[in-house]
Amino acid sequence: MSKVTFAIVAAGGAAAGAAATAALFGTRKQPQTPSVATTTTSVSSPSRTSPAVTIPAPAPIQGVPAIPAPVDPSGLFQYGFPGPVADLRSAASLTSSYDRRTRNPYWVAEHITPASLANPNADRKHSVFVEDTSIPEKFRAKLKDYFRSGYDRGHQVPAADAKWSQTAMDDTFALSNMCPQVGEGFNRDYWAHFEDFCRRLTANYPSVRIVTGPLYLPKREADGKWRVSYEVVGNPPNVAVPTHFYKVIFAEDGKTGGNVSLGAFVLPNAVISNDKPLKDFEVPVEAVERQAEDHEKPSTEEGTPFSTVTNEIMI
Repeated sequence: MSKVTFAIVAAGGAAAGAAATAALFGTRKQPQTPSVATTTTSVSSPSRTSPAVTIPAPAPIQGVPAIPAPVDPSGLFQYGFPGPVADLRSAASLTSSYDRRTRNPYWVAEHITPASLANPNADRKHSVFVEDTSIPEKFRAKLKDYFRSGYDRGHQVPAADAKWSQTAMDDTFALSNMCPQVGEGFNRDYWAHFEDFCRRLTANYPSVRIVTGPLYLPKREADGKWRVSYEVVGNPPNVAVPTHFYKVIFAEDGKTGGNVSLGAFVLPNAVISNDKPLKDFEVPVEAVERQAEDHEKPSTEEGTPFSTVTNEIMI
């Protein structure tokens, strides 16, 4: 199976990330120009299929007219199921799985299109952060856990990706879509620019699917041994502070059985200079699979690894 990476050719750092262009680096061809890498990469077909996963439909809100959803977050499962089947939440703007141990999501999947981003039918000033009452009270993250914690309530699916309806945007404000994130220098800066980069991919791709989630990665300490260590906030301490965050991006050409560009990025939950190129955080998608599996311990039968995305890809 060919291993694929997703390179970013940006005209600057994260602040200019919105002007970046996605490209695949492969082994069959050399880049045609110094500024844009072009290649054709074949990826082998998966040897097994994903199991059927039942996702509950979002409950309609009485008295609120339904707006046809221009997105399908659960459509990501055509490439495999991301991980554990735990407290699955299906909303208009996202599908997620929740980790009761850390009080953070395991992963959150979303889908953005030019149409979903072009309809400004929502305003975040009308949305409020809420606890996810679908999760048992003793396992859910609570608003008080973030109070004076020193961390932002960091969206995994950003509110700006769900402006096509107020209900869809409200769905992104549940704490099951949040993780503690460093605010100044990360959530309000570099991470926000990264989210904007993802939105701007829709200028070139009619369908962009994204899986976002936290990681808890080991660090080598003074004695030479590697240990996983992370802060826990709340009173009593309930919510784990991730050491890193990942995004796996599927940029589709919009055709049935068409081409897909795949990219994976891991960023530390820390202040990052806006001058740092986004491609410095690019990783093989297998690295995200491995690190997420180490934490989540999913069954090998739960889904097809994302790295087995099929079709011949050419950008």
